[in-house]
Amino acid sequence: MLIGEDVCAILNQLSLHNVLHDKRLQGAIAGVSVRCAKSGEMLFNHFGNTRLTPASNMKLITAGAALNTLGPDYRFTTEVCTDGKLNSGDLIGNLYLRGKGDPTLLAKDLEDFALKLQSLGMKRIQGNLVGDESWFDDQHLSEDMVWSDEHEYYGAQISALTISPNTDYDAGTIMLTISSEGEIGDSPEFSVSPKTHYVDVINLATVVSSKEEGELGIKRNHGSNTIVLTGTVSQNAAPETKWIAVWNPASYAIEVFYEALERYGISISGHKKIASAPEDVSTLLTRPSMPLSELLIPFMKLSNNGHGEIFIKEMGRVRKGEGSFDAGLEVVKMFLKEEGLNPDNMCLRDGSGISQMNLIQPDEITNLLFKLQNKSWFLTFLNSLPVAGSPERLVGGTLRDRFGGTTAENIVFAKTGSLIGVTSLSGYIKKEEPLIFSIMINHFLDEEEIEKVEDDIILVLSENAL
Repeated sequence: MLIGEDVCAILNQLSLHNVLHDKRLQGAIAGVSVRCAKSGEMLFNHFGNTRLTPASNMKLITAGAALNTLGPDYRFTTEVCTDGKLNSGDLIGNLYLRGKGDPTLLAKDLEDFALKLQSLGMKRIQGNLVGDESWFDDQHLSEDMVWSDEHEYYGAQISALTISPNTDYDAGTIMLTISSEGEIGDSPEFSVSPKTHYVDVINLATVVSSKEEGELGIKRNHGSNTIVLTGTVSQNAAPETKWIAVWNPASYAIEVFYEALERYGISISGHKKIASAPEDVSTLLTRPSMPLSELLIPFMKLSNNGHGEIFIKEMGRVRKGEGSFDAGLEVVKMFLKEEGLNPDNMCLRDGSGISQMNLIQPDEITNLLFKLQNKSWFLTFLNSLPVAGSPERLVGGTLRDRFGGTTAENIVFAKTGSLIGVTSLSGYIKKEEPLIFSIMINHFLDEEEIEKVEDDIILVLSENAL
């Protein structure tokens, strides 16, 4: 039996070496680390101790640190507070919407707040409507954010007070749906969700013949909430929905709340402002988020960058009293040290992995994944990972269109990662002799071809027992 296992291991390693000498990898760096999931023993290593950019594989570290620091039952909260008194329908004082980092707050939750205030008898606010985002600091973007990504949903600004347009929970964004109805030469119809006056849309796009391929451009002007539509939309094509990051998420939340209050007949005599609430305010309403265990599903399955940065700041706030990137990353480093890893030998710049400056060794990723198996919350962590070839969006996640009909289908639980010149895939292969793996490939030009190499490595691991 031992001889057979040794032969299998040799055959497997030869297959892996063949993949890693594929001509498609010329000029690139591929780091591969494979461990036995039961013992942690290193089974295969190819530049596994080389620091590489992990892209969204950084989220594996962030999720583990968040579960360890905050706990799977942790909930974010949003509060409605006042420094005044309610008297005969008049609130004599300011009304505060105080955010504490919840990325799951929706426009309908602000509607619920407005309805509940109306049920309390509130008709007029004799003061200001104030958004309080002071739970976190005022650094809304990680320092390595690429300027051209700041209007993209994955580059949205981070604020303690923010709302999401739907249950993907891309906080700090709006949804813009463009219809292809209309005559050729006309501007296409569009709608914004949630409905708000916070953004202005300049529609310079044109409907063209259904025989022409549409080429739509959408961009938000820097430092503003003016969104410009350009290009063409093919007549009678399916509606197209885009998520656009807004400028200043706290002001966005306050505007949507203000509009909800108006709809419920609550007028405001003062102004809309962003400021910190006094310490002695009274809390009128509180809305808790889903627990962290549930929030990890969109974070990991859909690779939600905003959640990663929010988790970093929340860990800093809870552990060090400071909701900042620096404080949160210090907490992450403390967690890694407690698990026997060496964060001093890494470069950690954010929680999402969007920074090209993040540097981690594949060996350290597999080491961490091995250690996490002993945590009480490990199944929560494991279930948050995308499942290879599983078509359901919140199961397969970013792996739902990969490995279907192969030996890897439904046995690979792993986090994907992608940046320009970077692809990564790290996780678990659940079979009789389970494996832990980390693949990071950097400095390539053809993403599609390199992803195929990544797939080939996984197929070798899933088809053979080490």
